[in-house]
Amino acid sequence: MAEIIRAEHAGFCFGVKQAIDMTDNQIEKRSEGRIYTCGPLIHNRFVTDDLERRGVSIIDSIEEAEAGDTVIVRSHGETRDFFQRAEEKGIHIVDATCPFVDRIHKLAEEASDRGKTVVIAGNGDHPEVIGIRGWCRGKTIVVGSREEAEKVEESSVFLVCQTTIKRQLFDEIVSVFTRKGIDMEMRDTICSATRDRQNSCEKLSRTVDAMVIIGGKNSSNTQKLFEIAKKNCKKTFFVENIEDLPLKQLQKCNRIGVAAGASTPECVIKEVIANMSEMITNEKNSMEDFMEEIDASLRLPRTGEIVDGKVHQVTDKEVIVNMGCKKDGILPVEEVTLEEGQKLTDLFKEGDEIQAKVIKTDDGDGGILLSKKKLEINEQWNEISEALENKSIITVKVIRQVNGGVIAAYKEVTGFIPLSQLSDKFVENADEFIGQVLDVKVTRVDQRRGRAVFSHKIVLNEEKQKKIAAIWESLHVDDIVEGTVMRFTDYGAFVDLGGIDGLLHISEISWGKLKHPQEVLQIGDKVKVKILSMNEEKGKISLGLKQTIPEPWSVIEENYQVGQVVNGKVVQIKEYGAFVELEPGLDGLVHISEVAHKRVNNIADELSIGQEVKAKILEIDKERKRISLSIKETLDADDQAIPEEDAEAVSEPVADAEDSAE
Repeated sequence: MAEIIRAEHAGFCFGVKQAIDMTDNQIEKRSEGRIYTCGPLIHNRFVTDDLERRGVSIIDSIEEAEAGDTVIVRSHGETRDFFQRAEEKGIHIVDATCPFVDRIHKLAEEASDRGKTVVIAGNGDHPEVIGIRGWCRGKTIVVGSREEAEKVEESSVFLVCQTTIKRQLFDEIVSVFTRKGIDMEMRDTICSATRDRQNSCEKLSRTVDAMVIIGGKNSSNTQKLFEIAKKNCKKTFFVENIEDLPLKQLQKCNRIGVAAGASTPECVIKEVIANMSEMITNEKNSMEDFMEEIDASLRLPRTGEIVDGKVHQVTDKEVIVNMGCKKDGILPVEEVTLEEGQKLTDLFKEGDEIQAKVIKTDDGDGGILLSKKKLEINEQWNEISEALENKSIITVKVIRQVNGGVIAAYKEVTGFIPLSQLSDKFVENADEFIGQVLDVKVTRVDQRRGRAVFSHKIVLNEEKQKKIAAIWESLHVDDIVEGTVMRFTDYGAFVDLGGIDGLLHISEISWGKLKHPQEVLQIGDKVKVKILSMNEEKGKISLGLKQTIPEPWSVIEENYQVGQVVNGKVVQIKEYGAFVELEPGLDGLVHISEVAHKRVNNIADELSIGQEVKAKILEIDKERKRISLSIKETLDADDQAIPEEDAEAVSEPVADAEDSAE
């Protein structure tokens, strides 16, 4: 009998499934306007033909759509220009770009903005590669082979790769660049799902007599699966559906492997496998079937076995089940989950097909005791095991506290949540959690011993990471955002931007000089700040506060004029005069000769650091950024008569005092 083995990783990847789900959602909620995909949503005619029947048409360019239409961006992604043209035309865009591809767009854009030559390892005609190039403002090079890598003459490059290329090609390109001494900033952007799919296909192809690769003929990742399998297995066949199956050639094989591309629906994979099973495998002949039926009628089910049967009779106390063997099954009312006021006769009728679990092979009256409750619990254990395997979330209710944690129930099955996994914060006492319903992930299952371990902390951390990722997605350099001052250091302040912190360096707080951020800010202050730079990989954001207000010298003419009397604070005293701060970042010089009407030999005798003074503006030199001030012009001359012998000295200012100040 031939054996059909499916590759461990086959079929829809996350990005393709997301695109299909988003398209289905648009079809369901459409009220007006047409729905398009720019190019086939995925490389599979089965899917695209079905979407066409449901009203989703394919266009080759955004120019073919009109205002009010909806265009779905497929998982390959599009260029920056595509989105700009759509906005200009008033077209509604549903962006189903694969998250892995979207990350490459951001990496390539950022590197290009830094002046880097972006090298993309992949096929230059592939829509994903075209989309990546469309986010680069500078020079880009596409390398699709070792030979093309040898031709690259750049001294420094930023290297990314098409998500679906073969690992071998990427490694070869890296090897060539390394040997040529090219300064290389590299990001391995091969999709993990692609890598897993290719590895499982290669592993399987080494152990079988024939390989069947299922997928669209235009699918790049499916074509690569075919190439990988062909190297290890000469009898490798590329099929789109059951009509392409070479059944005669496959009938001669004992072990047949099946792999499928990322654009291949599960229903197509199952249809191909089912068709092969029906046509290729040697089914049991009628005599074998007859003998098995006889054996089944003689054999009694064992305790713990799950059996199928037909309802023979129903009473208020029990259900009699014919299981095709020499004894009937008895399903008592105690072993059925009933809602309040419900009876067995409400659930079961004569002739119904049911399934139950054997809990005793002899109930004392010659029957086999059955239970629906035990079967349901068994199914619930299976659900928990699936949640562990798929890393999916289940909902449990905390029912009681035990040593080191709590017991939580998933339907009829109970599991343990350690104190350390109840929250993302330290929990000393679990009383507050009793009775709560929590989303958890399963971390361990031992069904034989009836043990399961859950974690609420993992769910909270994942939600936090999603929130942080969403915040990063919403922030851009040069954005003005509101934040809360959280803590200080000697070199600046950390500002909470809604879940992630940014650093407001002391030099970016004020146009003036500060010794400590607390001179301007307080913990808890709400501030408007400008994003100066972002580095998501390092988790760093640099902020500026002074950039949200004009630099004083840029608006000097609007706020200050010669002859104006202003208030200020003495911030520096020199031998030749004093510097007065009019506002942060804007100082003026009061020459020693302009301090008082009398002769001043030591300016420190008249003024002190921090003193508030009133002064008159004598001159504003915008080009050299200098302001000359006079305090004496604001004073009554009669109060400060100048002795005749000092008059000449006062009239002789220190040469180049302002230059000395600088």
